[in-house]
Amino acid sequence: MMVKRYLFVGIALLFLVLLYVTFLKKNNPATEQITPDAYQKQMVDARRKKDNFYRTSTDSPITDKNRFTGLTYFDPSLTYRVTARLEPFADKTQKLIVRLSDGSEEVYEKYAHAVFSLDKTVCRLLIVRHEGTLSVLFKDATSGHETYGGGRYIDLEPETIADNRVVLDFNAAYNPYCAYAPDYACPLPPAENVLPVAVKAGETYKGH
Repeated sequence: MMVKRYLFVGIALLFLVLLYVTFLKKNNPATEQITPDAYQKQMVDARRKKDNFYRTSTDSPITDKNRFTGLTYFDPSLTYRVTARLEPFADKTQKLIVRLSDGSEEVYEKYAHAVFSLDKTVCRLLIVRHEGTLSVLFKDATSGHETYGGGRYIDLEPETIADNRVVLDFNAAYNPYCAYAPDYACPLPPAENVLPVAVKAGETYKGH
């Protein structure tokens, strides 16, 4: 039986807390300044903790934990931590039918479009809300090559949104559980959320 894996619970929320607790509690991420060295350390620590969770937790999607040597990532880079301008929907009731990897569908709320520049290219991504959590489901030019072909996710904390701006940190982009265990059903990015650039940040994928 296919196990439903919802986007905004469990390890995704845990990793978000591990990664951003220092930054979110101290400053407005849209205006704060982070040194490369401090950011590198924060990312390395968060990734080490996530590996430990995957290696030891009963909620981990890794079935053969004895052979698990850790997730793989691009090196952290502040280049891929961008401030986006939000374009909220005038109609707050707009919905989106999201297809899952098992062929089923779920209804998500459309929250806003995030507009930003990456690799000298203007990009636009739809932010959705599900079960009270905001997230971006996306693909890019690395999908199916260096990263998981089914796309990656970034979760957002509502309190980091100010003056219609939000930081999109692609270093925090992560693979869904179905990348590691096909019994999970994971939301697939909408067609409009395919970026024309290669986002060499966040979690990579080499098969497990």
